[in-house]
Amino acid sequence: MDALITYRGRRVSPEDAALIRTLIEENPSDSRRSLSRKLCLAWGWKQPNGALRDMVCRGLMLALHRAGHIELPPKRFSPLNPLADRGKPLEALVSREPIQDALSRILPLEIRRARRTAEEKLFNSLIEQHHYLGYCQPVGEHLKYLIFALGRPVACIAFSSAPRHIGCRDRFIGWSPEARKRNLHLIAYNTRFLILDWVTVPNLASYLLGRMARVLPGDWQELYNHAVYFVETFVDTERFRGTCYQAANWIYLGKTTGRGKNDQTNKVNRSIKAVWGYPLSKDFRDRLCQ
Repeated sequence: MDALITYRGRRVSPEDAALIRTLIEENPSDSRRSLSRKLCLAWGWKQPNGALRDMVCRGLMLALHRAGHIELPPKRFSPLNPLADRGKPLEALVSREPIQDALSRILPLEIRRARRTAEEKLFNSLIEQHHYLGYCQPVGEHLKYLIFALGRPVACIAFSSAPRHIGCRDRFIGWSPEARKRNLHLIAYNTRFLILDWVTVPNLASYLLGRMARVLPGDWQELYNHAVYFVETFVDTERFRGTCYQAANWIYLGKTTGRGKNDQTNKVNRSIKAVWGYPLSKDFRDRLCQ
């Protein structure tokens, strides 16, 4: 039977909508949030770390409400969203004295996890001021790292949840659409990689990518209670060649279509990116395709 809607990869059938209507009728005093939590429990809809997918469920119910398939109770409360009015990160005061040396002379490097620490503002500021894409607040699972050498920050690197559809990535892994939906959270996406402008250290970038491949799986497991088995990134070929990823043994997977995840026109509307990937375990295909 055809789905009424598809929301965040979940197809909602008429039977699903009937279940939600029954849930609303049986709990007339419940708020939208309370109803969404009960629906998550009914569906067993949880994040990999065990938390209910409450926010996504509320969005799904609202989409059904707007489409006329269910009628939600009136909205009772609009909590403040600190991300909606978030200003640009303030410029951090850091030394810009050039670091120009051989990699061996600035070792050992210190990799610090910045997310949910006092150094997160420094990370955000450096990305905003010195990365060509600027800072964008990640949504969903993500990690931020600051790399220090000689007591000073020299690089920033960030990872987040992977995009839902990347044709060349999906063909390389060889998973089915069902396996992709089930296991997409087992891939991390390298969203930002910045070597600060005043740092000139040959091979630093590829060295850091190699280090992060060893650090990332354990940190992700600790924070989100599940592993990641593959990491990927986009490289804007109009600006970069991806040399550091190639030197770190990442695999060139192909190119994006240039149409974005919500394309409805089948026309190119953004720059085409090269896609690079790196397996974090030898059995990554078995893990992702199961």
